[in-house]
Amino acid sequence: MKRKSFQHKWSVLFYLLLPIIGGGWMGVSCSEESGQDIILDRSRAKTPFDYWLDSNYVAPYNIAYLYRYEDKESDMNYYTVPADYNKAIMLAHLVKYLCLEAYDECAGIGFTRRNFPKMIFTIGEWEYRNNGTFILGTAEGGKKILLTGVNELDQHIDNPDELNSYYLKTIHHEFTHILNQTKEYTASFQLITGTGYVADSWSNKPFDSGYLTRGFISAYSQHSDTEDFAEMLSMYIVNSPQQWAQWMQEAGDEGQRLINAKLDVVRAYMLTQWKIDIDQMRSCLQRRQADVAAGRVALGEELFE
Repeated sequence: MKRKSFQHKWSVLFYLLLPIIGGGWMGVSCSEESGQDIILDRSRAKTPFDYWLDSNYVAPYNIAYLYRYEDKESDMNYYTVPADYNKAIMLAHLVKYLCLEAYDECAGIGFTRRNFPKMIFTIGEWEYRNNGTFILGTAEGGKKILLTGVNELDQHIDNPDELNSYYLKTIHHEFTHILNQTKEYTASFQLITGTGYVADSWSNKPFDSGYLTRGFISAYSQHSDTEDFAEMLSMYIVNSPQQWAQWMQEAGDEGQRLINAKLDVVRAYMLTQWKIDIDQMRSCLQRRQADVAAGRVALGEELFE
């Protein structure tokens, strides 16, 4: 399978927001074991979806999945729109099956409760930037993941590669940032391709191509070592061994050596710091992604309006 290119119109950007100074994130408690409904707005009439979220997000994980538009959670630097109700339902089911329950399977539900952010906020459109890129998701202060482009989900739901590229890899990428914010990875990772990071120029020529041969698994990996680490892990676990082998062949001897050196650091970090075998995680995700592609996973149609 040839690697998908996003340069035909827009380049894909995963953008890490800086943690809020002083930890003053809404004053919300992060007690993951209590199973209490910590954020849901009870001033509104509850929908069937709200009750489903109570049972599937709040009770087991103490996670608030916010699908109603809230301007205080949005970035005012972008034009944003609310998430479509039915598509937000579909995405919630995908996140549950392909992310939360996958980490439960590989690391135990205690890991997911303790470490997955306590808020997932969704908006309808991508956050477009003026350099020809757009933001798929952000991780904020270890507490919140923003997922954008929910209203575009129906255009990609039947294409596993696009579903991965636009949504699922984003979640694993942003969760990697949160894990890194909790436990830092070794500085040796940054040194492997330390002179190759180009910040926001990653989407411009000549950096938008040939990155594999330079030791980067994606164009965006060239942004910084933090994005490189998150791309290495997320790209590895959501793609098949066959796809990874093809990329390594394209990388050539030197590119493959550099990528494998970084992968060794990522593998050791996840195993020693989090007790997660990334090869086991990849096998788990490949099986679950196949379940979704085959229609074996319900996506909440019974809750649709």
